[in-house]
Amino acid sequence: MTTKMHSQRGATLLIALIMLVLLTLFALSAMNTGTTNLKVVGNMQARSEALGAAQQAIETVISSPLFISNPSNAVLNPCGTANTLCTDVNGDGTPEYTTKLTPQPACVAVKPIKVSELNLTVPEDLGCVAGQAQQFGVAGGVSGDSLCANAVWEITAETTGVDTSAKVTVTQGVGVRISIDEMATSCL
Repeated sequence: MTTKMHSQRGATLLIALIMLVLLTLFALSAMNTGTTNLKVVGNMQARSEALGAAQQAIETVISSPLFISNPSNAVLNPCGTANTLCTDVNGDGTPEYTTKLTPQPACVAVKPIKVSELNLTVPEDLGCVAGQAQQFGVAGGVSGDSLCANAVWEITAETTGVDTSAKVTVTQGVGVRISIDEMATSCL
């Protein structure tokens, strides 16, 4: 019987070592999965922040009439080169994202507004007929157009993360009422 006990003592140690190796492999697998998930979530956050920075840049440009009169310098206070906006997401004073309007805002469609389509009780519409010259009796002079036009502009913002590899491009169209003069100069 003593010989049987001596042969079983090593088997317990071997099984314990195998179990320890299996537990270590499970722990390493869980750690790798957690690290991968953390990277995925970080990339999603960086992309979401970049998308927000691009959308903010477009809204900033749309709220300023500069993109109609000077599309090559449409950003009021650019950082660095023209048509460039820097975004500080966490408020530490250094920008995390750089957004460039590329290509510059462009007028893609324009249509003069007919005087008959205007509502003269609305101040914005009334401004489109103020000072309208009389064109009756002039051959080819009666077009029925007002002093305003509806224009469709396309603005593309490309945002790149300064410290991350996040890169987002957002293209947005906007309809704007412009004057006939702006139509002649900006919307060719």
